[in-house]
Amino acid sequence: MPNNSNNYDYIIVGAGSAGCALANRLTREASRKVLLLEAGGEDRNPMIHIPLGFAFLMNHKTLNWCYQTEPEAQLANRRIKWPRGKVLGGTSAINGMVYIRGQAEDYDHWAELGCHGWDYDSVLPYFKRSEHKAEGANDYHGYGGPLWVEECQPKERLALADRFIQAAMETGLPFNPDFNGAQQEGAGYYQKNIRRGRRQSSYRSYLKAYRKRPNLSVLTGAMVSKVLIEDGRAIGVEYRSSKQQGTAPSRVYAKGEVILCGGVINSAQLLELSGIGNAEQLSALNIKVEKDLPAVGENLQDHLTINVIQGLHGIPTFYEQSRPLALLANIARYSAFGTGLLAHPAAQAGVFFRSSDKVTRPDAQIHFSPAASEDDGRGNLKSRPGTTATVCHLRPASRGSIHIRSTDPGAAPAIHANYLAAEEDAQTMLAAIKRVREIFAAPALDANRGKEFLPGPQCQSDADLMRYIRENAESVYHPVGTCRMGSDPDSVVDERLRVRGIAGLRVADASIMPELISGNTNAASIMIAEKCSDMLLEDVGIATGAIFDS
Repeated sequence: MPNNSNNYDYIIVGAGSAGCALANRLTREASRKVLLLEAGGEDRNPMIHIPLGFAFLMNHKTLNWCYQTEPEAQLANRRIKWPRGKVLGGTSAINGMVYIRGQAEDYDHWAELGCHGWDYDSVLPYFKRSEHKAEGANDYHGYGGPLWVEECQPKERLALADRFIQAAMETGLPFNPDFNGAQQEGAGYYQKNIRRGRRQSSYRSYLKAYRKRPNLSVLTGAMVSKVLIEDGRAIGVEYRSSKQQGTAPSRVYAKGEVILCGGVINSAQLLELSGIGNAEQLSALNIKVEKDLPAVGENLQDHLTINVIQGLHGIPTFYEQSRPLALLANIARYSAFGTGLLAHPAAQAGVFFRSSDKVTRPDAQIHFSPAASEDDGRGNLKSRPGTTATVCHLRPASRGSIHIRSTDPGAAPAIHANYLAAEEDAQTMLAAIKRVREIFAAPALDANRGKEFLPGPQCQSDADLMRYIRENAESVYHPVGTCRMGSDPDSVVDERLRVRGIAGLRVADASIMPELISGNTNAASIMIAEKCSDMLLEDVGIATGAIFDS
């Protein structure tokens, strides 16, 4: 290994939700030298920081990888969009800012699958350590951590959101004041990663204030093409800088370890580009096989969601707030106080429910938005007074895959989500959409209910509803699992996140989840990084040098 300025103790690939958290924790002790590589750029676009600006980033060609699946056989052969952040903060810079951890049973099941040390009691301290709960600490929440989490304040709550929660309760669901507390089932308000009207991405929370640490180097515009492996050990990475087009790739070296934090797509992609994966597939692309690990890229899971769009009258929605004069007023209000329409997360209220009496815990989630659109008859969507409840199946049985089809690191891999391949997933989605309709039919909305825009009153039979789901369902952007963690030899990483058969290489992001959690995945990705940082330091012995402020 060259002995020069290109040597680091740790190299982290990907400055997303997990990568930023990991870089912060590893550089708190002054003697550890860390390099953080990010393919995207700085987070200067104002739409990142204005909460409602996320709607303008879903197809952004610079800040978003703009992935899409291959044609999905069970979804009318449609390609499903998969936005992923390509910027400091990763997908936490373009997501909906909803803070959900999942259910305690999710993590206990991980432990049952052989992921020892990942049960709920073991991971809860890392959730709490990561968190600064604005309202204070309790048995389930932390205070003083980097990641800002706050409740939806009474003065921010929309009358329509209150009414929707009331309607859900009228169908038999309890009010739940904390989806991240003792239990998840019920209707209530989501906690959010928004502070004073500004998005709190992982970069803003964990790293921005600490970029000047002398032991931390952050390099943006750095597309990593492979992990360098020598005698079965990861010794560094090779990358190309966007600022040096046409030049030879650069190499940097790790005296300690290389940690992949590229997420469910890019971590699996980089392993395969580095010769770690299914030997037969890699050989077909003339990639030298460093480790035959067929599980790389497999076990893909995601939350599929379907909209119910309900017309309303006589109660404020985003439609009225987005009219020209009202929008100008909202812009002024946001500029002055950081409040109003532009300060809202993707969903203010939500519901977790059981799709049938056969399941013992919630297996469906609603994201509620006070906005609606209707087909104008020419194939275009036009804003209308109304609301949208989008519902997803939380624990799908269907499994897909992600695999490279080129040795070009900039080429998108083939994504086969395989949605609804399992019949039980289709039946749960069918039951879930019926439950949303039941909520919209509750007495709390009697005075304001208009016509249903989608699926529409003509869509009543199970066959009609199933057709609607197959022709309209989309991802809710929670893919996981392609670098599965486990104690079995077929898993990609072990319980300490070490890649099997390659020393000095770990993966720490949503790709390691053996099974999808019951909810949004950003908080869990950060928790994984927090836990990984302790594992790395435990393996070398925690140093006793100077400690930087956290």
